[in-house]
Amino acid sequence: MSETELVLRSRRVVTPQGTRAASVVVKGGRIAAVLPYGDPAPAGARVEDFGDDVLLPGLVDTHVHVNDPGRTEWEGFWTATRAAAAGGITTLVDMPLNSLPPTTTAAHLDTKRAVARGKAHIDIGFWGGAIPGNVKDLRPLHDAGVFGFKCFLSPSGVDEFPEVDQAQLAAALGEIAGFDGLLIVHAEDPGHLDAAPAPHGPKYADFLASRPRASENDAIAGLITLARRLGARVHVLHLSSSDALPLIAAAKREGVRITVESCPHFLTLTAEEIPDGATEFKCCPPIREAANQDALWEGLANGTVDCIVSDHSPSTADLKTADFGAAWGGISSLQLGLPAIWTEARERGHSLDDVVRWMATAPAALVGLGQKGAIEPGRDADFAVLAPEETFTVDPQALQHRNKITAYAGKTLYGVVRSTWLRGRRINDGTTLAEPTGELLERPHRA
Repeated sequence: MSETELVLRSRRVVTPQGTRAASVVVKGGRIAAVLPYGDPAPAGARVEDFGDDVLLPGLVDTHVHVNDPGRTEWEGFWTATRAAAAGGITTLVDMPLNSLPPTTTAAHLDTKRAVARGKAHIDIGFWGGAIPGNVKDLRPLHDAGVFGFKCFLSPSGVDEFPEVDQAQLAAALGEIAGFDGLLIVHAEDPGHLDAAPAPHGPKYADFLASRPRASENDAIAGLITLARRLGARVHVLHLSSSDALPLIAAAKREGVRITVESCPHFLTLTAEEIPDGATEFKCCPPIREAANQDALWEGLANGTVDCIVSDHSPSTADLKTADFGAAWGGISSLQLGLPAIWTEARERGHSLDDVVRWMATAPAALVGLGQKGAIEPGRDADFAVLAPEETFTVDPQALQHRNKITAYAGKTLYGVVRSTWLRGRRINDGTTLAEPTGELLERPHRA
């Protein structure tokens, strides 16, 4: 074995077979073996022993708005990937909007990749966008390696990425189904939003009333009907309304090819705790009541909800005015998703095995990254080392996000990320981040 061999040991290694004491052997950036903890290290190998700290697979976040190029003052590849690395994330997939240009053509994808190259502290993939009039661009984007296509059923908030109507949705999904691609959907029905009272002023209750659950429920019901008819693969983004869980569960039982994500803010924050004027909590769909949150956790536990991803959607401070009608809707949480979810999960009786399934294994499977998301031979040697019993209080100024705005400010969370590893190289030691070595990923081609 070469001198570049590495062995990472812990008394708690989260593997697909459960958490156990183990030694993880790394060769050539990949996991070569998972051995008993006490086995001797290969000759010449460097050994890192984490003791009782937990060795997790690096998390995979498939819902991140990097906003680069064009709105780089909102975030950017350099800062977003540093924040991800600091939070135990080793792979992210960038959303196609809020950047200029949006990722709606193969040429725009080339532009985005050129900007990202050399700035990625972790591995990055890209979603394409489905907007009115670009059906002809979907296959070229697919062939160029995007992981799927995002569309909105209601206004996105930026003019260059308009929503699709039902006819445009059907045309896009029919095209995507033709090459067995994946459509990921911001599912809020515009009719319900138009009929609801318009959001204005500082009261969170007024904003919540402007995004009723029925908007999500009906949009998801329509998406299920269309996916069933076309035999297409669809994914519901950032599920907020627990009322939609029964129809999603029924569709899955029936064999409709639908998957669902939710986000840390829906699973850890509640409408009841949001102060008036605190637009750092504003997102669309919105954070709902505590009883709704309980039902979302039940959906996670029974498999109706497949995964947890951040929907990191930052902005500059000036866009977070105290008016919920005017403020930018998006929550910055990229660096904090793991401790936020672990803090809530442990209170609800869930294990780190569950958290890894929701935040690493399932998102990797969603986008077909079979080399990511688990600690087992053959996978990339991507890891996070977590001290799960330690706590910290969120100081926005300590975050790697470009704009130090977060709904988690002042919260005490369980789970300190000690280090993060990408293909066997430590990229975060808890205090310092290494220079960028992340790769730009493409969708794996199916046989």
